[in-house]
Amino acid sequence: MAKNKTGETQVDVTEFINSYVENEQKKAESFQLIELMREWSGFEPKMWGPTIIGFGSYHYKYASGHKGDAPIIGFSPRKAEFSLYVYSPIEENKPLLENLGKFKIGKACIYIKKLADINIDTLEKLCKATIAYINEHHECACREK
Repeated sequence: MAKNKTGETQVDVTEFINSYVENEQKKAESFQLIELMREWSGFEPKMWGPTIIGFGSYHYKYASGHKGDAPIIGFSPRKAEFSLYVYSPIEENKPLLENLGKFKIGKACIYIKKLADINIDTLEKLCKATIAYINEHHECACREK
């Protein structure tokens, strides 16, 4: 079975942002997202793979047998936009997207250009709903909180 590419690393989050993020606004917003997600999740930020900043962790196993660990919530300050790993595609979360603001959604994440484009209160609700969903459906460090 293939090894997961995105595992927790020992890279310092602040050093990563300062060396990887060139745009000063994106750098400031990265630190803002860290503070918000730290508060909402109760976990300290950790690097996952080369570019994802994650909070907490959970263990998953698919019907195919593929299994691994992933951050409960997180983000990546990509060059073009932020990738937010904060959404579980369940019915209760779909109405929250209507109030989120300007974004695109992919298979596993929400893409935003800048924080001013979205409603932070709605982002908090999405993060907390995802934490609750993962806590209920996976082996999750959030159960210890």
